[in-house]
Amino acid sequence: MEQLLIILIFLPLVGALLTAFTGKAAKHVAMVFSLVSLAVTAVIAAQFIPDASTQFVVNLPWIQELGINFHAGIDGISLITVLLTNVLVPIIILASYQHDYSKPNSFYALILFMQAGLLVVFTAMDAFLFYIGWEAALIPIYFICAIWGGKDRIKVNMKFFVYTIAGSLFMLLGIIYLYLQNPAHNFDIQAFYQLSLDPVQQGWIFWSFFIAFAIKMPIFPFHTWQPDTYTEAPAAGTMLLSGIMLKMGIYGVIRWLLPIVPAGVQDWGHLAIILSVIGIVYASLIAFMQKDAKRLVAYSSIAHVGLISAGIFALNTQGLQGAMVQMLSHGINVVGMFFVLDIIFSRTKTNSISELGGIAKVAPKLAIAFLIIVSGTVALPGTNGFIGEFLLLIGVYQYNIWMVVFAGLTIIFGAVYMLRMYQHIMLGKTNDLTIGFTDIKGSEQLVLFIICALIIVLGVYPKPILHLSEAAVQQLLEQVNQKLTSVN
Repeated sequence: MEQLLIILIFLPLVGALLTAFTGKAAKHVAMVFSLVSLAVTAVIAAQFIPDASTQFVVNLPWIQELGINFHAGIDGISLITVLLTNVLVPIIILASYQHDYSKPNSFYALILFMQAGLLVVFTAMDAFLFYIGWEAALIPIYFICAIWGGKDRIKVNMKFFVYTIAGSLFMLLGIIYLYLQNPAHNFDIQAFYQLSLDPVQQGWIFWSFFIAFAIKMPIFPFHTWQPDTYTEAPAAGTMLLSGIMLKMGIYGVIRWLLPIVPAGVQDWGHLAIILSVIGIVYASLIAFMQKDAKRLVAYSSIAHVGLISAGIFALNTQGLQGAMVQMLSHGINVVGMFFVLDIIFSRTKTNSISELGGIAKVAPKLAIAFLIIVSGTVALPGTNGFIGEFLLLIGVYQYNIWMVVFAGLTIIFGAVYMLRMYQHIMLGKTNDLTIGFTDIKGSEQLVLFIICALIIVLGVYPKPILHLSEAAVQQLLEQVNQKLTSVN
């Protein structure tokens, strides 16, 4: 069983090394490795028993002098994020087929290297290993954005790098402090869970981890790097950042923050929810004013992630289950959104909403796919976005009725600015830029078909995803409540 997890983690790394030394066939080599990774994930999902246990556990000595092990495993929470990663990476690689990137071997090798880092983050049961994966995932996306990004990529990318590195240093300090408090002098996650820290200690640890996670998600006021980075990054980079990488922060809160410092969450969680809800309203209002479609979707992402964050800190089953489903749904939807905008930009050379129009008349297939993706994004019943946001709103409602009033604005506002964007871009009269617009075909059509199918299938039948994480979420909440009882 443990061999499967070792293969899962190291397969993208092997693929990255081989892809780096491949010529023009790099994208095909990368695609093969991403599909094999998806196949391994499917085997793991098929063998997974949906209870609260951690399965496929690997625990090998690594740096024994410091108590560091290569300790990884999969439970219902991490399986959702592993599925998200290994479903989206081949889609993102296929979506990149329409571009002729310079140095394609380096480009696709960096995607696979990032995939390996993400899988380490989502399966690590050792805090040092988690930190290594956290940093390893940052390095490739930095180079992807810095080398293949837009004209302002250097300045924007430096801001992104400084933000994320600063957050990571706070987290590292927190990890070291927990290690020093641990009598076993190791970085094992269960040992950290069992530490008896007083409320003051938990408060400091809360902020050391929360800042790192809040920057990555991002939530207000740690979000300022995001819109510029999403806009300047190449399409694949934006998809990786929005579809998968921001889930590192969400996963970190669920896996590391809540169970280790529940008293810190109890003391400061209300502030975290307030920041999340402010982010929802603020990002939605800013999205209304955007003239650039890519920036509009970037701000929309901040609003949706704000709702996920609020649901998590509500500390109830509905909020956490909603977060699990919405992590998956948001990843699929936002990758679809940015891919459609990339298709439009590749044909018209503009992201300006006012310069477009009438595309549905000349590209009906794209118009239908775009409408399905927008429907999922605005949480239309029957799409994947509905069940997650519904559960999140119930979770926030159980926490505080006034919070849910403002949190619910993400759906209302989102529907307005998303449908308005769709109307301006796809409907109306064609113009000089869109009159010669060609409809999707080949790899473009395949990518959008897969994304639309996922949106509909998960919307109509979300039970398997809910079932996967249910027991693990319930156990996590029980751990948190037990620790709160002992502290109080």
